[in-house]
Amino acid sequence: MDIVSKTVRSRMMSGIRGQDTKPELQVRRYLHANGFRFRLHDKRLPGHPDVVLPKYHVCIFVHGCFWHRHVSCRYATTPHTRADFWANKFADNVRRDQEVRDRLLEMGWRIIVVWECGLKSKVPEMLDWLPDFIVSGPAFIVWPKGVKLGEN
Repeated sequence: MDIVSKTVRSRMMSGIRGQDTKPELQVRRYLHANGFRFRLHDKRLPGHPDVVLPKYHVCIFVHGCFWHRHVSCRYATTPHTRADFWANKFADNVRRDQEVRDRLLEMGWRIIVVWECGLKSKVPEMLDWLPDFIVSGPAFIVWPKGVKLGEN
């Protein structure tokens, strides 16, 4: 049972953003401050990556732990009501994320996935690893480390 009314829940859910989220803005500010120039949500690419660095052929996705099901993360909770709806919703999100990654890798793009929980710290140096991976990193990287790649 929900602890708030349908009206309040509706208002709360309508406030959840798909673009320009706080974690996404943190990554963008860091990149800009470090001299990287980028495009936002390029509609020509599968999945409309949050940040695209064409010069380096890199796409960055800033994933919310709840919506994209970050494995073993305390923020990836599952609502108790409408269990079937949420199970299907989350499975579709995970499947779509995998399809987008596969298509971008086939197209020759390198992908960086930054999880929301990795940006909760107030330390400004938390993204100091990012420039090295943009310039010469592997084809696919997930941060924070220790994520099971087959399940995220």
